[in-house]
Amino acid sequence: MSDKDESATTKVLLLNDEETTMEFVVHVLEDIFGKTHEEALKLVLDINANGSGVCGVYTPEQASEVVERVTELARRNHYPLRCRCMVEPDGTA
Repeated sequence: MSDKDESATTKVLLLNDEETTMEFVVHVLEDIFGKTHEEALKLVLDINANGSGVCGVYTPEQASEVVERVTELARRNHYPLRCRCMVEPDGTA
């Protein structure tokens, strides 16, 4: 799923927690968000330092699908990792 769509208006964020391993978050960022290993590691450190991080910008429908995929994968692996959609008030992400 690409986050390069010009109609993309919804940010997808991962939220930091104390239980989900760094390795699992890197896996999610690579497999679901299409990040390189280096991009994933940098984003994990940003999420850890700031409490959350933007992983991609999508159409509202795509963003909902991504959140569902992340939530299901985390649940199957017994992690509390949370993922949220955020729409900017003016419709731009």
